[in-house]
Amino acid sequence: MKAARFHRGQTKASRAHAGSSLRRRIGAAVLAVATAMGLASAVAPAASADDVRAKLGEGCAVASDYPFWVQNCMVHSDAMNQDIKVQVKPAARGGNAGLYLLDGLRARDDWNGWTHQGHGVDLFADDDVTVVMPVGGASQFYTDWQQPFGGPNGPKNPKWETFLTQELPQYLERNFHVAKNNNAVAGISMGGTAAMNLAAWHRDQFKQATSISGYLNPTWPGLYTGLQIAMNDASPGARVWDMWGSPVDPARFRNDPLWQAPRFAGMPLYLSAATGIPTVQDDFIKNPLGVTVGVNLEWMSHNSTTRFEVASRLAGANVTTSYPLTGVHNWPYWHTELERARPQILSALGAGGAPAPFGCPTGCLGFSGPVSIGEAFSPPR
Repeated sequence: MKAARFHRGQTKASRAHAGSSLRRRIGAAVLAVATAMGLASAVAPAASADDVRAKLGEGCAVASDYPFWVQNCMVHSDAMNQDIKVQVKPAARGGNAGLYLLDGLRARDDWNGWTHQGHGVDLFADDDVTVVMPVGGASQFYTDWQQPFGGPNGPKNPKWETFLTQELPQYLERNFHVAKNNNAVAGISMGGTAAMNLAAWHRDQFKQATSISGYLNPTWPGLYTGLQIAMNDASPGARVWDMWGSPVDPARFRNDPLWQAPRFAGMPLYLSAATGIPTVQDDFIKNPLGVTVGVNLEWMSHNSTTRFEVASRLAGANVTTSYPLTGVHNWPYWHTELERARPQILSALGAGGAPAPFGCPTGCLGFSGPVSIGEAFSPPR
C-alpha cells in the first residue's frame, strides 16, 4: 500500500483529514476481508450441497441436455421385463423426501416433459427433495394394464403402478436415500389422473398429491369414449379397454379418483384446472385447431376436477384449489400451477425449500408448436 504523501502548502487540518481518510480506507479494507471470510464460511454448505447432487446413482449419467443436476437413470423393471428410464434430481442437502412428477398423454421416450417443456424440476433445484421423473409411457396412464399395449410407444406390457410403488422406491432408497414413506406425486393431464390414483391406493408411500388438468372422474358418461379418442390420437393402436377393461369392469372404478374419495381423508391435495378460455399467449390465429382442442380438454378437466373437489372435501381431505379464469391445456399454465403447489408439497414432506425462481426460467416462456389431442404445445425435437 502506498504511503500518503503530503505536499507543500497543505495545512495541518488538510494533513489530518488525509490521515483520517487513509485510516477509513484501511478500516474498510479490513472489514471487506473479514466479511469475505464470513461469507466464505456461509457459502460452504452450498458447495457441499453441489457435491451431494452431483453424486451419480447406479445406472445413471448426467443429463447433458438439461441443467439442475438432472441424471438419466436406467432402472430395471421385472414387472415390465425391461429397463425404464427415470430422470432424477437429487435432494439439495441429502434429505429423504421424494417428489414424483408425471407426464402427459404424449410422454416422450427420451425425456420427461417436466424438464424441457414444463421446467418443473427447475422450481425444486435447491430444495431438499429428490425429484423423480419417469420417462415414456405415452397413453398408458401410469397404471397396470390388463392386456398388452397396442400403441407404438412405451412398454408393451405396461405395469406402471407396480413399477412406481414397488420397484422404483427400492432403487431410490438404495441410490438416493429417498424414504419409501415420504413422497409426493404430481402430474398433468394423464399424469394428474394417475397422481390421484397412486396416492389413493398407496397412502403409505405418498403424503401429498397434485393434479393439474387431470381427469378425476373417468367413469363419467362420455369420458371413456373421450379417453379412447385421445389415446388413439397420441398412440395409434392404443385401446382403453386393454387398460381397464370394459365399461363395467371394476378396474374402471378402482382407477376413478372420485370413486376413491374416502381414501384421501386427511391428505393434503392441490387441485387445478383452468376454464379452457384461451389467452393471447395461446395464439388462436396461428393455431386454431390446436387451441380449440386444448379448450375442450381443459373444459372436461375442469368439470371432473370440481366434482372430485366436492367429494374429497366431504371425505375429509385437506384440499387447496386453483381455478384460473383463463387457460387451456398447455405447459405454460401447468408450470405456473406447479409453482403454486410447491409450498404445500414441501410442507407435507418436511423438506424446507429455497425461494422459488421468479416466474418462468429462461427459455420456459418460449412455448410454441402445435397442439394435439391429449397434449399441448409440443416443442420440436
